[in-house]
Amino acid sequence: MKIMVKKLLLVLLLSAGVSFATEQSPTVNINTADADTIATVLTGVGQVRAKSIVKWRQTHGPFTSADQLAEVKGVGTVVLEKNRERIVLE
Repeated sequence: MKIMVKKLLLVLLLSAGVSFATEQSPTVNINTADADTIATVLTGVGQVRAKSIVKWRQTHGPFTSADQLAEVKGVGTVVLEKNRERIVLE
């Protein structure tokens, strides 16, 4: 009985580890999201940078690639690379 319980616990632990490993980061559509949402989802982007992203979008139109974020003041290539998997353009 103890061996069966140990095996069951092991299976549960292993399956929990798999679900954590496959969990995806949240994403944000930088062409439609408001500054609060952008600041919440993107790492290293606070309210000031998020507002700059929204302002850039209002001035220049929708982003056509994630790389364009580097054109926004305060958003460099390091911030872009940290968040590439979180950025959506659709």
